[in-house]
Amino acid sequence: MNDINDINVITNKSKLVPKDFASGQDVKWCPGCGDYSILKQVQTVFPDLGIPKEKFVFISGIGCSSRFTYYMDTYGMHSIHGRAAAIASGVKIANPDLSVWIVSGDGDALSIGGNHFIHFFRKNFNIKMLMFNNQIYSLTKGQYSPTSEKGKITKTSPFGSVEEPFNPTELALGAKATFVARTLDRDPKHMQTIIKRANQHTGGAFVEIYQNCPVFNDAAFFSFSDKETKKEQALYLEQGMPLVFGDNGQKGIKLDGLNPVIVNINDIGLSLNDLWIHDEKDKTKANLLARFFDTLFNNTYFPRPFGVLYADERPVYEDLLIQQIKNIQLQKGKLPLNRILSGEKTWVIH
Repeated sequence: MNDINDINVITNKSKLVPKDFASGQDVKWCPGCGDYSILKQVQTVFPDLGIPKEKFVFISGIGCSSRFTYYMDTYGMHSIHGRAAAIASGVKIANPDLSVWIVSGDGDALSIGGNHFIHFFRKNFNIKMLMFNNQIYSLTKGQYSPTSEKGKITKTSPFGSVEEPFNPTELALGAKATFVARTLDRDPKHMQTIIKRANQHTGGAFVEIYQNCPVFNDAAFFSFSDKETKKEQALYLEQGMPLVFGDNGQKGIKLDGLNPVIVNINDIGLSLNDLWIHDEKDKTKANLLARFFDTLFNNTYFPRPFGVLYADERPVYEDLLIQQIKNIQLQKGKLPLNRILSGEKTWVIH
């Protein structure tokens, strides 16, 4: 029988640590790329999720972000452009016990992968998607992407892009995603919290991660993380808490009907109870929060929300499909292959 020291050795060996999720391959992103931070936070969080290491699968598409699968010591596939959601869906149906994660970029997920994106969340697979948004095509050297701001001057828009960009959180909500959140590479603790929340959610989880590309779109999101500006520009959401921001936390957001307005909390007769209280299950308000992306109030943009905008569960696709198959088997029994292939309707040709 093992003594207590042997038991301690066994216990220590069985506990996962961040380096257990590092593949050992040389990480080949540009110096200063936000992808390094995302990789670090995922590897930091995963040992504490309580999931056996062999149950994790990462599926990626094409782009700088999609090299992620090489650097995670888990099962995974670096797949084809825009098709990560489709391949991940097949993995989940084949083995629902797996913890399946998608890693994609704004171009990969929302351009060639746009149709897969909306139907993936509509169907509600129990899969998590981390979408790295740097508002540019980086791997192909700086073309404008579906999330690039209007007027963006790039190699493929030398006089400025003329179309409106996608708002990823608004798109995910419109596609019926059951979990929608936003975080950013320069806030490691916040990102770790959001990754844990996404893992806890049963259903399709969309996490938009603002990720800096220092080569082709440097400082695109610095106003939300720089200490001089972030208190005015970023709004951190907490369930059941009022929407407060500003250098000294003196500003708040309240609703005038369904119109959000920015107020000064120090105004006479105004209290925190008068402000908008965040409720993750309120999809109407989640849509309003998503539109803070480009909403003006007195010629000033609303602060950008970070955190969980929406979270509410409904049945997941793979459970519904498995139950449907069981029901059909109960009704019809096990049919021979020729009966399955021929179907129920046949014709006799004279």
